[in-house]
Amino acid sequence: MATDQAQDDASDGDTYDRFEDRVTRISNVGNAAGILRWDQEVVMPDEGTPARAQQLSTLSSISHELLTADETGELLAALEGDDLADEEEAVVREVRRTYDRETSVPQSLVEEISATASNAHPKWKQARENDDFGHFAPTLEKLVDLKREYANHIDPDDDPYAVLFADYEPYIDLETAERVLERLREELVPLIDAVQDSDAELATDAFAGQFDDDDQEALARDVLDSLGYDWERGRLDTAPHPFSSGTQFDARVTTRFDESDLLGSITSTIHEFGHANYTLGLPDDGYATPLGEARDLSVHESQSRLWENHVGRSRPFWEHFLPIARERFPELEDVTPTEAYEAANQVYDDNLIRVEADELTYHLHIVIRFEIERDLVNGNLEVSEVPDVWNDKYEEYLGVRPETDAEGCLQDIHWSHGDFGYFSTYSLGSVLAAQLYAAAEADRGPFDDAIREGEFDELNAWLRENVHQHGKRYVTPDLIERATGEDLTADHFVEYVSGKYGDLYDLEGYGRR
Repeated sequence: MATDQAQDDASDGDTYDRFEDRVTRISNVGNAAGILRWDQEVVMPDEGTPARAQQLSTLSSISHELLTADETGELLAALEGDDLADEEEAVVREVRRTYDRETSVPQSLVEEISATASNAHPKWKQARENDDFGHFAPTLEKLVDLKREYANHIDPDDDPYAVLFADYEPYIDLETAERVLERLREELVPLIDAVQDSDAELATDAFAGQFDDDDQEALARDVLDSLGYDWERGRLDTAPHPFSSGTQFDARVTTRFDESDLLGSITSTIHEFGHANYTLGLPDDGYATPLGEARDLSVHESQSRLWENHVGRSRPFWEHFLPIARERFPELEDVTPTEAYEAANQVYDDNLIRVEADELTYHLHIVIRFEIERDLVNGNLEVSEVPDVWNDKYEEYLGVRPETDAEGCLQDIHWSHGDFGYFSTYSLGSVLAAQLYAAAEADRGPFDDAIREGEFDELNAWLRENVHQHGKRYVTPDLIERATGEDLTADHFVEYVSGKYGDLYDLEGYGRR
């Protein structure tokens, strides 16, 4: 009997080892594709696209075939009910979820969605250039229909938009996201109205001028040095659309420079540092398994928003960093930390463009997209109605109305990719950033003095301990509850922006107490 039990235990161990080997192979194929995508965005020659498209398509096919193969399903089935360690159970849970979704959708539909999205991009681009929504509308309608069909294959009994949302945020349910976004809409609309009515004059021209790109790059490196970026496992480059990518062994940052927008390059660099810092904090020994991967988009965005907004847009940060900036740009000699802080937190209440929005109004841009695409996917809104509904919501929520579709419903690329359900993770990440920062200060005390001295180790240590080191061991609600003692809530974000912008704009009924 003892011998039989030992054989069973050994068999179980062998099964998990074979399963983990397969997971590692799949992850490494994906990581190799990630390096190729980074190269495409950063340094690939312009004429490299045809070959790169084939390379990425091949790697994607290999990854899909490995994941959906019978052997993967057999290994998952063999491990169900086994007495696995907690970490092993987490790996099986994550792979099982992805396997079930990918094997639910016919390959023919996956290929049709991919082909339609490939053809959609040039149509969207031309429609935007010509301010002609009608040129893009039939393709958008087809993408909506295809994604409804995709959702129906995964779960015919669920709200199709909830199924699509789960592609990007698998463990925060749609009802929670709706509750958070509705709270933001209810709280931010009157706050922004109050800002618009304020007579306060902020130092919005503190960073006016022309700033050399090479000097801006040197300053971006100063920012990363100051925050503690690990150059042994990372690098800084430029890209048209800043991003961070990689693994815990190689987490790269990109940013961009505009000679008339020094502040933009600073905040962009800090934002991407937050993403890379999370990646670098993942456990080395979990590499190429879910234990060494980030916990989905909302948590990832919480890290970039925490560093960009709660640190990089704070008054103590500018008390620390302005002297460093002056060394690169002596023309900032007369700018005070207060003026730099005000410039970094100006509310652009007449802005129509999401990617140019400030920290406060940004979330109403997200709410509008969320509400429209939810109604599109659920059949409560026709594609032809999108421009008018978009414009009406901008006027209602932000007090501005687009004059063209190019600055309205055609401004984002996401729908041409078929990415329905993605936008809300930006706001969920900001809400979580405020919740995590409040929990960190409750645990370690206020960070203002440390930030003022350029000391970020204590904050980073708390994030490493409570977020980064866990990878995907915990589902998102459990990770949030373990880190903060609460479910996901917008309370901390509302308190943060109400206090910050109430003080900045001298608003009655708002401000820190």
